[in-house]
Amino acid sequence: MSPAFEEALARGVEALGLPVDPEARELLARFAERLLAWNAKVNLTAVTDPAELAEKHFVDSLALLPLLGPARTLLDVGSGAGLPGMALACARRELQVTCCDASAKKVAFVKAVSAELGVDVRGVAVRAEGDPRREGLPFAEAVVSRALVEPAEWVPLGARYLAPEGRLFAMLGQKAELGPLARLAEETGLALEVLERFVLPLSGARRAIARFRRAGDVPRGT
Repeated sequence: MSPAFEEALARGVEALGLPVDPEARELLARFAERLLAWNAKVNLTAVTDPAELAEKHFVDSLALLPLLGPARTLLDVGSGAGLPGMALACARRELQVTCCDASAKKVAFVKAVSAELGVDVRGVAVRAEGDPRREGLPFAEAVVSRALVEPAEWVPLGARYLAPEGRLFAMLGQKAELGPLARLAEETGLALEVLERFVLPLSGARRAIARFRRAGDVPRGT
């Protein structure tokens, strides 16, 4: 991969204090290289500048790492080219990841790249509609969607895939507000645990991640 990608990735990881070791950085660079190669034939991303790709897609995805806690399984709903699921699997090789997307071409890419990289990622070509058994999707300890729908739609949908004591994640923009998210959680039988804000260092873009648990579960640390 280009030095611009690797430099932007390193800068973002260091600025956010993310636990991404040298082996993970190598895997992420290989993932990005294959993403851009496939993108010439299959529409996977509109972002093709290496530095921009590193920050907007990879660092933004990896920002989830400190919030995952002890999760061993992760479901990425509407994963597209495998972001954030594949990126998280590169950084936490013990994590069992399922990426689902309605686009068979994007899932084919995820399957091919996971085999190349040797990471534990399963791709499923299905539209998630809240029926995991019918859809062949697992109940997971971490359930995330990066850009599928607005929180009001995502939170009640994603909650249907939570394993016991699992955590649901919503990846948000700078306008994320604590009050509306807490009310949304309550309406869905969840509790808002964390609203983590961060800034992408190259662009200065402001982002947020909300983490939810079932209302009856005991809170846990990050």
